[in-house]
Amino acid sequence: MMLLITRRLPPAVEARAAAEYELRQLNMESAFDPASLLDSVAGVDAILCTPADRFDEAVIRQLPKSVKVIATFSVGTEHIDIAAATAAGIEVRNTPDVLSVATAELALMLMLMAARRAGEGERLLRAGQWRGLTPTFLLGRGVVGRTLGIFGMGRIGRELARLARGLDMTIHYHNRSRLAPELEAGAIYDADENSFLASCDFLSINVPGGAATRHWLDAKRIARMRPGAIVVNTGRGSTINDDALIMALRNGHLAAAGLDVFDGEPNLHPGYLTLENAVLLPHIGSATAETRNGMGFLALDGIAAVLAL
Repeated sequence: MMLLITRRLPPAVEARAAAEYELRQLNMESAFDPASLLDSVAGVDAILCTPADRFDEAVIRQLPKSVKVIATFSVGTEHIDIAAATAAGIEVRNTPDVLSVATAELALMLMLMAARRAGEGERLLRAGQWRGLTPTFLLGRGVVGRTLGIFGMGRIGRELARLARGLDMTIHYHNRSRLAPELEAGAIYDADENSFLASCDFLSINVPGGAATRHWLDAKRIARMRPGAIVVNTGRGSTINDDALIMALRNGHLAAAGLDVFDGEPNLHPGYLTLENAVLLPHIGSATAETRNGMGFLALDGIAAVLAL
């Protein structure tokens, strides 16, 4: 069986792939190159891709009949046209569960960094501008005992809620539907979006991307949030209207934001780069060695399951 891998993966994942399949590696390093993919896909049975690789209808239509499965090194599948893949008889597999804890850890870290102005402090130190302790220097906001609103109480949202309870935070959440009590674990369900937004000291966005959530956090919703609230996004950058968030951070309606994902990444709105109250990370929510290995192994498991049919 022939497996095509689009980009470099952790060494342990590549070693297992090489042991189980005849391997073809593209090792793309920047933007997805569909022509390079299509030039290399003849005779391939499976493709292991990443969220940076866009398998739209035009690409999928040109894949050879030999391709039975596309596995993505991610939970999200919005970069793959699922309908087109289904029509072509191609299964799509992803990597849920294994990255939930790591991404929740990062969301909590962003909350703490944004609230305590950690990014500002480090930049000041590195620039050699610290002049010593004074009582009003870099005053931030406490996290313990505050209210955390989670938009999207899926696997990652529930892990974040579990971690936040250790800080004695009150958890509210907004979903399309209410969870079972055992999954809520004491979290408060807000069916009404307005009351949900008004309750948050911290808002964590943990929903998938796609048309249904595109620019969900816009100027109108930001206006309904508490003055001084903090926004964290480890889901998808497309869920935020960047102009609206940047304006709210500039005018002080929101105290800070912690962002690990961006609309159009690796590009990001240049307005964020001028904001001291924005903590910016380069999409590293799942970037632990254990998690990335687990994602790769789960993707290979998914490929094996389809090819065994």
